Amino acid sequence: MKLFLREHIPLFTIVVIQLIAVILIFWLDGYKHPSVALYALFVGLFIFLCYLVYRFMSHQAFYERLSASFSNLDESNQMYGNAPLAASLGELLKSQYTHYIHRLNEYEEKRDTHATFMNQWVHQMKTPLSVIELTVQQEEDERFVSIREEADKISKGLEMVLYAARLETFEHDFQVEPVSLENIVSQAIRENKRLFIKNHVYPEVSIESDLTVESDEKWLIFILNQLISNAVKYSSGSNEKVSITAFISNGEACLEVRDKGVGIPKSDVKRVFKPFYTGENGRIYRESTGMGLYLVKEVCDRLGHQITMESEVGKGTTVRLTFSAII
Repeated sequence: MKLFLREHIPLFTIVVIQLIAVILIFWLDGYKHPSVALYALFVGLFIFLCYLVYRFMSHQAFYERLSASFSNLDESNQMYGNAPLAASLGELLKSQYTHYIHRLNEYEEKRDTHATFMNQWVHQMKTPLSVIELTVQQEEDERFVSIREEADKISKGLEMVLYAARLETFEHDFQVEPVSLENIVSQAIRENKRLFIKNHVYPEVSIESDLTVESDEKWLIFILNQLISNAVKYSSGSNEKVSITAFISNGEACLEVRDKGVGIPKSDVKRVFKPFYTGENGRIYRESTGMGLYLVKEVCDRLGHQITMESEVGKGTTVRLTFSAII
């Protein structure tokens, strides 16, 4: 109703001015009969009011639809009444809706094709990589050790690409179940064993054996691998330990990964979870891609886990995962 009145205020104003102008013309011309003039004014306004009532009744659904926001996209495909303006708007929105759905389907098809290609490509690359790792596994020559280290880097990079591609279809690729934090941490440490040894940094674990949370084991391993990899990389050569602890705080389970490395400047802490952001440390450690923590944050958000970070330059960094469900 408000929209209807606002739209017709100019028309109402013009009609009133027009009627007053006609009466003034007769008045100035010498025809001075106020009762007849008022009657003519009343008849004019009555006819105009009838028009407004008809207009409102025939366009009521149209104005009500324009006055309310859509609760879902399908509502744009509804009819807006039989009036020409309402019918035209309904056809226009229906056409736009059809075009949008078509483009959306095209985008989803391209996304699925890209995700399938990336998954297949990563798995194809893993085969020659496995051959390289088996070839140099038992060799102690310094050159083969270097090849093994580079193969580890390639493996980590392929893993990140694979998980980044799977993130697009995350809803179809996760299963929440009871997960033992002790087992998850032990597995992550085993997977990063050579990384610890290479950088002369060693893990220190303090987790209660019966501490279990609701999460997805595969994605949680990915999160821990990224956090441990960062902690070790930025503590390289310090001979310090990376502490991994789990405890109960305010009825929630918390898992902390703490290092005593170079730390992160205060200005960078709030931005480390943004994609491709490497900060000041990224200029020093050229291998930083700026994608690891971004993917970790995305996975945590989708799993319903909270992730926070505290850091101080020269003293180290602490990353905390908080799980809302404890078993």
